[in-house]
Amino acid sequence: MDEVATKIIDILKKHMKEPRDDINLSTALSDLKIESLDLAMIVFDIEDTFGIEIPYNANEEAADFKTVGSVVERVKALIEGAGASGAAAKAS
Repeated sequence: MDEVATKIIDILKKHMKEPRDDINLSTALSDLKIESLDLAMIVFDIEDTFGIEIPYNANEEAADFKTVGSVVERVKALIEGAGASGAAAKAS
């Protein structure tokens, strides 16, 4: 697992009522029994950790965020997008 995945799993564990040691990229988020308030705190924690903003639309994201791996991939895409837009802003 890479650094992004490890950090996200650590964030998930920190906010879980019953932390587990068997979380991996294929773990379904529904299996983690995360309450909605905890999920909001997880999103804020991920945003702060990676310096990104996660746009959240409950109707769309519920379908996208099924596993830990899908969260990791979305965060990586947002990190890359933030880097690209930052580079574009510096170039102009």
